[in-house]
Amino acid sequence: MGKQKPSVREVHHSHSPKRSLWWFFLVATCIKVLLFPSYRSTDFEVHRNWLALTHSLPLSQWYFDETSPWTLDYPPFFAYFERFLSIFANLIDPQIQKLIWSLIVWSPMLFIVDHVHFQYNGFLIGILLISLSYLEEGRDLLGGFVFAVLLCFKHLFAVAAPVYFVYLLRHYCWGGMIRGFSRLLIMGGVVTAVFASAFGPFFHLGQIQQVIQRLFPFGRGICHAYWAPNFWVFYIMSDKGLAFIFRKLGFSIQTPTASFTAGLVGDSSPFSVLPQITPFVTFIMVLLALSPCLFKAWKNPQPQMISRWIAYAYTCGFLFGWHVHEKASLHFVIPLAIVAAQTLEDARHYFLLSIVSCYSIFPLLFEAQEYPIKVLLLLLHSILMWSGFSAQFYDGTEGNSGATMKKGFVIGWVERIYLIGLVVIEIWGQILHPLLLGDKFAFAPLMLISIYCAFGIMYSWIWQLVYIVKSL
Repeated sequence: MGKQKPSVREVHHSHSPKRSLWWFFLVATCIKVLLFPSYRSTDFEVHRNWLALTHSLPLSQWYFDETSPWTLDYPPFFAYFERFLSIFANLIDPQIQKLIWSLIVWSPMLFIVDHVHFQYNGFLIGILLISLSYLEEGRDLLGGFVFAVLLCFKHLFAVAAPVYFVYLLRHYCWGGMIRGFSRLLIMGGVVTAVFASAFGPFFHLGQIQQVIQRLFPFGRGICHAYWAPNFWVFYIMSDKGLAFIFRKLGFSIQTPTASFTAGLVGDSSPFSVLPQITPFVTFIMVLLALSPCLFKAWKNPQPQMISRWIAYAYTCGFLFGWHVHEKASLHFVIPLAIVAAQTLEDARHYFLLSIVSCYSIFPLLFEAQEYPIKVLLLLLHSILMWSGFSAQFYDGTEGNSGATMKKGFVIGWVERIYLIGLVVIEIWGQILHPLLLGDKFAFAPLMLISIYCAFGIMYSWIWQLVYIVKSL
């Protein structure tokens, strides 16, 4: 008797999704291990200090300690998380040089930001994805609970809070006076309990005002040291352009005393011509940008749309928010991956957005030895996306002549030209600018990256907005 062929069922189980996921995790972890010797940003020192701070000081001093410039400015749950990690860091390696946090999500942005630049975005976005998963399954109470936990880890995720509030109020609480009011009390009680467990100890110590001041340091200015590719890039450039023109015309225009590209968090130059922007103005702009999404969430709260709405909310916060970091694009790029394969248009949009967002954080890795890493990560990611989307949307149809016509993943000529422009920007910054201008206008390559990528992010925002408005 010959060897019996495996059944279809056995073949199917041999390639189960769980087994494939473990292989992806293993390969991704191996790549992350290779990044151990690479560059570490000041964020690495920030988290090292927070580990030391929470481990060596009593809770009452966490938000008052100023022995280091890296003061604790995250909500209490993240402080508790750092305290938890400090236990193992102290046991394994007091210098914390080998501290890692393995992530399952395979993203070049997460590789660059978390495993080279050093942050905890993958861990936090994982909590967000758990919340979205619960909401999509109709388990609204759990979704709201997990999101409240997320806010107590990192308050910058609060940009999506209006969407959560409207959606949960309409989808979970609405429906009759008694039922609606009771569910509102339940949801409110759960959220209150989460925040009480996080902030309660500091409220008991009378330090809640100090904690709030640390969490919301509005004195840092509208822009980060490296301009995030958002709306304010165009505002800044317009102000500088108008100031230059008016000076040429003989007007007396105040020269800014600080530089937008000086690299000092907390320093932002005043605008010379255009009106000054305050945190309240950015808050109103974010709310106005969110209003179509909030209207849709109230009119027809569909669980299958929640990931798109939350991603759109974080896009609005990224474009119009106060003191936005370029790394915050992760907040909407990763959730949009959930819906990227639903339609061909979604795939095209995500393909462009993920490449632009990843390229926009290239300046975070500025040392020569890291250059091949970020380029290869982006190229590999682009190839994998193209291959995956091509397989997903492949369609062989027979034409009039009887020949098979292949329809698959393609992008439009406008998108192609724009992506080619990224290559031109990179060639200019890495080769032509140093060759032709030397050390002159050293800020220009970074400025070009911010401005050019801002067009791509604005395109994504408009694309998402149109999709949401047109949705039923």
